[in-house]
Amino acid sequence: MRHRAFIAAAAAAIVVPVILSSRTAARLAAQEASPAFEVASVKPNKSGDGRIMLGVQPGGRFNATGATLKMLIGMAYGAGQPLANFQIIGGPDWIDGSRFDIVAKAPADTVLGPGSALPLMIRALLADRFKLVVHTETREQPIYALVMARSDGRRGPDLTPAEDCSPRRGGRGAPPPGPPPPPPAPLAPGERPVCGMRIGFGSLSGGGMPIANLASALSRLPAVNRVVQDRTGLTGAFNFELKWTPDQMPPFPAGGPPPGGPPLPAIDPNGPSLFAAVQEQLGLKLESVRGPVEVVVIDRAEQPTED
Repeated sequence: MRHRAFIAAAAAAIVVPVILSSRTAARLAAQEASPAFEVASVKPNKSGDGRIMLGVQPGGRFNATGATLKMLIGMAYGAGQPLANFQIIGGPDWIDGSRFDIVAKAPADTVLGPGSALPLMIRALLADRFKLVVHTETREQPIYALVMARSDGRRGPDLTPAEDCSPRRGGRGAPPPGPPPPPPAPLAPGERPVCGMRIGFGSLSGGGMPIANLASALSRLPAVNRVVQDRTGLTGAFNFELKWTPDQMPPFPAGGPPPGGPPLPAIDPNGPSLFAAVQEQLGLKLESVRGPVEVVVIDRAEQPTED
């Protein structure tokens, strides 16, 4: 009997520690499943040169130079592409002014690219180092509807049909990806990309892009600063060239580019506004309407401690 009692007690001792509440078990499972960087360095950027760079490198590395917390939140919570500034609400004043340099390394064999876990990793980094807490809401706000400007549906001279670039980007129906292509040659000033988009000071050009991508790019321009919804009814891919006279010069010291940056293009002071250029050059129009907008509301954010 003593032997049996000892076995029963031992079995109980083994079982008890692994009995967890459903809430605790769910929390631990979420922690294990949540992707995160293995190591990360976060330092204040005090260079004052105005340079901003965000990107990934082979070997699962994520680098950010001169990035604000608001930019990082946009990358972490955007669906497919970063959120615009107007979709990030609240938080202390410094989230849009203080700049940081980040070097982070993902686990071995991690590929950080489109469709990867990079946004989730950035979320984990922000929660850990900036103590960031946010929640999402849908709010009714002024937006722009991108529509055809002419009743007959004619496009403007600078909006032309193009080859669809989605197979090159790995879209649905694309062949299995082969080895990564060599980096594209730098574009000459004013040159339109073949498959992609280029935003400059007073210019926006794209090649092989659906109109929805054009609408998204327009929403990020300071002169628009609203969600832009594609309601043109145009399908397929297009090339487009858009040039306008900005209302203000870029915020570089003394009105010039950052050190080592390319010179600013010549701006025609008598050129059209952005809204006029969209209509004259693309045959489209931005109409002010109201609609639902997904926003991220900041509940808490703290300055990170320097490494």
